[in-house]
Amino acid sequence: MKHKKGRKSGAPKKRQKRLATLATRERKVDARERAATERLAVVQAFERAVDARDHALTERDALANERDRRAAERDALANERDHRAAERDAIWAGVSGPRASIGGGPVGNGHSSIGATADEDGEDPALERARLEAQLQRAHLDGLTGAYRREVGRLALRNEIERARRSDGRFVIAFLDVDGLKGVNDREGHAAGDKVLRTLAATMRANLRSYDPIVRYGGDEFVCGVAAIDTDEVQHRIGVIDQSLRHATGVGITAGLASMIGNESLEELTERADAALLEAKRSRD
Repeated sequence: MKHKKGRKSGAPKKRQKRLATLATRERKVDARERAATERLAVVQAFERAVDARDHALTERDALANERDRRAAERDALANERDHRAAERDAIWAGVSGPRASIGGGPVGNGHSSIGATADEDGEDPALERARLEAQLQRAHLDGLTGAYRREVGRLALRNEIERARRSDGRFVIAFLDVDGLKGVNDREGHAAGDKVLRTLAATMRANLRSYDPIVRYGGDEFVCGVAAIDTDEVQHRIGVIDQSLRHATGVGITAGLASMIGNESLEELTERADAALLEAKRSRD
């Protein structure tokens, strides 16, 4: 009886040992499963990184192609500006030539460079008209960017609004603001900031129609009016302008759009576009 009782007393210890062994094995299995899960997560992260790198390379190639295309467009615009500047210089060279005294007489050799006949005061009518038109044009345009000055630009925008009302009624105001221009001025000087503004104006002209008014509203703010096009298309063009400016200068723009409703005035429309611009800045920050 004592022998049997001894055997019974040793059984719980064996069970406890087996349970401890099983618990140890379970912990080891759990540890192996966690390690396998971690390895899988590392592999998946690596695969995502590879995919992201491939996507980034594809985007970089696309951006490079777009940058090259925009560079060609900028070169074409620069050549066109140089051509126009040469034409203006030729006109001014003809206007600033020798004149007769107050009593009258011919201008220079008595003939203009374009073959017009001088008037009684010695002024060539065609050159005088060209000179006055050039002066008027310069008075209307911003000297840095070539966009309309604010007051004249508002008149141009009102005219476009009236045309839109007589047509299909579609007219969109875009209020644009350069992001971080002060930082460019502080880091690189105001000449670099001026280059950003000139590039923006040229990019807007390249992506809008020749008759869409572009107005330098003040500082780094621009307003443009686009008729007979839906807001989505205007938004797309503004996006292209933003990307092109970023590629060329390293800074972009923020824009607010407002589509004309009923008999809304230019002031009301511009105010809504300005509010949309502020909201776009707040949502981005």
